[in-house]
Amino acid sequence: MKAIRRVVLATNNVGKIGEMQALLAGLGMEVLAQSAFDVPPVEETGQSFVENAIIKARHAARITGLPAVADDSGLQVDILEGAPGIHSARYAGPGATDKENLELLIREIEAAGLSQPAARFQCAMAFLGAANDAMPLLSQASWHGYIVTLPRGSHGFGYDPVFFVPSHQCTSAELPPAVKNRISHRAQAMQKLLQVLTRELA
Repeated sequence: MKAIRRVVLATNNVGKIGEMQALLAGLGMEVLAQSAFDVPPVEETGQSFVENAIIKARHAARITGLPAVADDSGLQVDILEGAPGIHSARYAGPGATDKENLELLIREIEAAGLSQPAARFQCAMAFLGAANDAMPLLSQASWHGYIVTLPRGSHGFGYDPVFFVPSHQCTSAELPPAVKNRISHRAQAMQKLLQVLTRELA
């Protein structure tokens, strides 16, 4: 693979941009937000986290003409047969807030009658060298825990206040951001993708 100096990150999340900039700094890459190019949202029509990550990366690469990185993440709860899954960000409907999604999740878990059901955050990441790249570089990671129905903590976003992390005996929202950014599903997937990119670009 030819040397790459600039890459667009297919997200408008400032936190994700900062993480990727730090992770890719060692490869001499400049990581740019898709907002710098006025990339419009793309419909996530995939049936898996991997498919949606590729859709977002391909869209950003097509609009910007640059290599692109995208992730798709979500929460899976065993008692809910893997829901909310790929619909995590819109679980309570299109345009739903984090609070609305969280409240729906708690209601459904309480209705299922199982306290502290097993759950996992999933993350898939995709790197495309160009919009027509037929062989995206992929990484995937999981972060296992269980759900508590009383939200705790003020850090993070989404389902973090109810995702209990057994290794640290607290919810994801109670973890210091620096700790979460080392052990989360997204952090693990980023590190794996970085390893792949390091090999490919060596």
